[in-house]
Amino acid sequence: MCRFGILVVVILGLLSTTVQSIRFEIQSGHTKCISEEVKTNAMTVGNYHIVNPTETHPLPESHKITVRVTSSFGNNLHTGDLVESGKFAFTAPETGDYMACFWAVEQKQPVTLTVDFEWKTGYAAKDWPNVAKKGSVDVMEMELKKLEDTIQAIHDEMFYLREREEEMQELNKSTTSKMAWFGFLSLFVCLSVAGLQLWHLKSFFERKKLL
Repeated sequence: MCRFGILVVVILGLLSTTVQSIRFEIQSGHTKCISEEVKTNAMTVGNYHIVNPTETHPLPESHKITVRVTSSFGNNLHTGDLVESGKFAFTAPETGDYMACFWAVEQKQPVTLTVDFEWKTGYAAKDWPNVAKKGSVDVMEMELKKLEDTIQAIHDEMFYLREREEEMQELNKSTTSKMAWFGFLSLFVCLSVAGLQLWHLKSFFERKKLL
């Protein structure tokens, strides 16, 4: 029962964290960065575009952004210079927090841009309708492929959680060991200070011939 509960939590976590769709505002001359934790070899797809403030007119020339997507080690994975919209897709080379940064071009008159941004990772990043078209598969087979990928994603997530748990256990052991040594050191310092104080008082009383 406990394992089933953990499995449900993992499935809900996969469904809720693999898609990030937001709308945000950014002023000209400012930067907005969004991070997403991605595991090794996970597929990642992103789409972004500036929202037109007046749908009846073309997007103003002042509405341009520069976009950079970098890995946890700072490697550049996508660049968009002075664009209105763009897409990126890559397979994560390593596990870590990936960053998408949007910079609005500075203008003489301050401008506020509204940006729609969708970021998908892992299972959610696959374009299943295109997979069905390219593979000429029926609905049942496509659903089985989805189920297979979901099971694989859960399997990978369980191993990832186990690795994180082992890392946390090692960190706890290391912290406990350091705290123990720190406690012994503090006790030694306190006893040393107390001994020095007693020696100082004894010397003082001897000089005053009180002892």
